[in-house]
Amino acid sequence: MVEFILDDILRKNVKKLIPYSSARSEFEGDAQIFLDANENSLGSTLNNNFHRYPDPLQKQLKQKLSSIKNVSAENIFVGNGSDEAIDLLIRAFCNPGVDNILIFPPTYGMYEVSAEINDVAINKVLLTKDYQLDIDAIKDGIDGHTKIIFVCSPNNPTGNLLKTESIEWLLKNFNGIVVVDEAYIDFAGIQSWLIRLSEFPNLVVLQTLSKAWGLAGLRIGFAYASKEIIHVFNKIKPPYNISEATQQLALQALQNEQQAKEKINILIQQKKRLLKGFKQYDFIKTFYPSDANFILVKVDEAKKLYQYLVSRNIVVRNRSSQPLCGNSLRITVGTPEENDALLTALNNYKG
Repeated sequence: MVEFILDDILRKNVKKLIPYSSARSEFEGDAQIFLDANENSLGSTLNNNFHRYPDPLQKQLKQKLSSIKNVSAENIFVGNGSDEAIDLLIRAFCNPGVDNILIFPPTYGMYEVSAEINDVAINKVLLTKDYQLDIDAIKDGIDGHTKIIFVCSPNNPTGNLLKTESIEWLLKNFNGIVVVDEAYIDFAGIQSWLIRLSEFPNLVVLQTLSKAWGLAGLRIGFAYASKEIIHVFNKIKPPYNISEATQQLALQALQNEQQAKEKINILIQQKKRLLKGFKQYDFIKTFYPSDANFILVKVDEAKKLYQYLVSRNIVVRNRSSQPLCGNSLRITVGTPEENDALLTALNNYKG
């Protein structure tokens, strides 16, 4: 197993960085009068406590997550969606114009976008035809400047889990950061990689409240990692990256874990219904096993079917431009009523 030393891959300027010290981060304890942060002491027009800056480290939210996920609060970073964590990782560990990340198309597009914004090169190794990691090709895709590998599992847009043994190989044989993006893990019915955080110091697990928890509009995601990596996140993030409103609403949502599970079960049953329905259509050539809340289908003419569905006020995602996804549509599992409308539209389609 390759030895992972965090200091060896952390950017020198980040090592030297003295983070911004906010008023709320300097004060510890209880108080009644706060005259330290230049807030409007008269309050807001909303008649609530939003005139105060939020907790910069989201302590209450992390404690709740800690109890749900069985992960120590010191191993949790809270971000403005998982996208913030992706960006911070690249900024912390990749030197612009020098280093690179490794991704496995077809996959989530923000890894590449964030790298390009930060002037970091992207090495790409295609998934196999059955959408799994190609370890032999990956060995050639890693070079001396590869700092981060991004693995999406369940993968977007293909919907499938990547094999555990392949991800293990990356963690054991790569001396940089391995990010396992589990945005859709709640639909997969298997253990998260969170249970193996202590085993791999180079592992970062991304999760979100956008999917299974139905809070896409809040923009809140999480990175779970060693406390040393979490320290790096907190060092370079904006001081108040999660608003008070978002923290309060997220905490409120996390009190309803059973309700979230019930909705997950409904979506899984609706996915089975769609998969069964798709079998009757000749113009759907293939649909792939899905461990997420969406299905990738290969059709005769993706553009034509996409435009037809739009004409019926149904929007899906045309993924035909992605590698290994020619003539493919990604279809999110909707409500029972939305799925009724989709199947009715497909019944009336003249392919």
